[in-house]
Amino acid sequence: MFGKKHSKPQTQIDSLIGANATIGGDLYFSGGLRVDGHVNGNVIATPGKPSTLVLSEHARVNGEVSVTHLVTNGTINGSVSASEYLELQGKAKVTGDIYYKTMLIQLGAIIEGRLIHGKLEAEDKVVAFKAGSGE
Repeated sequence: MFGKKHSKPQTQIDSLIGANATIGGDLYFSGGLRVDGHVNGNVIATPGKPSTLVLSEHARVNGEVSVTHLVTNGTINGSVSASEYLELQGKAKVTGDIYYKTMLIQLGAIIEGRLIHGKLEAEDKVVAFKAGSGE
């Protein structure tokens, strides 16, 4: 509201991966992307730009997902980073850690991993201190 700038989700789908398509390798995109098929690789949106990824109930991603907005009813085997919004619909299944800012989980969604509020980079800044020997 005051000084906070949030990106708005893309309402337009710019690209589509059809139900009979399989992508082998990392997939980079900007704007809106809908996946009905399979991606064997990471799905990464252009950093600093609003992006929306929609995964249908038949979609499968075997890799990491990094976007601003994610709506999924499919399967993700890898960590997820949704910097603004994440919606897990009733048939969604995520096997991996989820980094999110705002999240909606519908009844039936399955998560096998940790839910971490905030950015992925926040975990990297944690410093472990070694206890000194009590000599």
